Amino acid sequence: MIEVQDISKTYKVGDIETQAVKNVCFKIEAGEFVAIMGPSGSGKSTLMHILGMLDVPTGGKYIFDRKDVSGFDDDKLAFIRSKKIGFVFQSFNLLPRATVFRNVMLPLIYSGVVPEEREEKTRKALVAVGMPEDRWHHYPNQISGGQMQRVAIARALVNDPSLILADEPTGNLDTKTGELVLETFRKFNREKGHSIILITHELYVAEHADRIIHILDGMIVEDKKNGNKRT
Repeated sequence: MIEVQDISKTYKVGDIETQAVKNVCFKIEAGEFVAIMGPSGSGKSTLMHILGMLDVPTGGKYIFDRKDVSGFDDDKLAFIRSKKIGFVFQSFNLLPRATVFRNVMLPLIYSGVVPEEREEKTRKALVAVGMPEDRWHHYPNQISGGQMQRVAIARALVNDPSLILADEPTGNLDTKTGELVLETFRKFNREKGHSIILITHELYVAEHADRIIHILDGMIVEDKKNGNKRT
């Protein structure tokens, strides 16, 4: 599903260049659950932005779904993102003045799904993540952090993407709630076959994945199957 060939990313501010990602190579098959792990400043978030087509590499090739998207313009990248990729972030990124139901429905509106289908898909997504129906018409500030993250996951899933990118999705949650969120990812990976890439700096979180890619100073230092997988 994904093939990264010698991907590099260099940022330039004035005369100063910083290479955030350095000649990274790996493949991720459809249906894999992979954690990309590294400390702050290791390049993992930059790599996630490239994988999610929120940023473009300065060198190398990014093959997504058998297409080299490295040179695609913003419109083409936006179209692929809307159809193929779901994002889950640490800060939830919910619209504060929209209800839970409306927040989950928004990707369907942007992608032109007809109103009748929007309602049904939104309901299914909320049910799938275990969001209580009596909270569907609440606003984000009226629900718990764990429920906000479930809403964010439902929003990521509502278009039935082939890839889910989760950036530190448990960072703002307590341990018990974070565990429930990670179990939700595992459920969708096993039952629905979604490919999941989990970005984290915590080994405990990474150990929920089937494979862990360690990144340090912009380079992959280890890529292995997870023998200590939490289930």
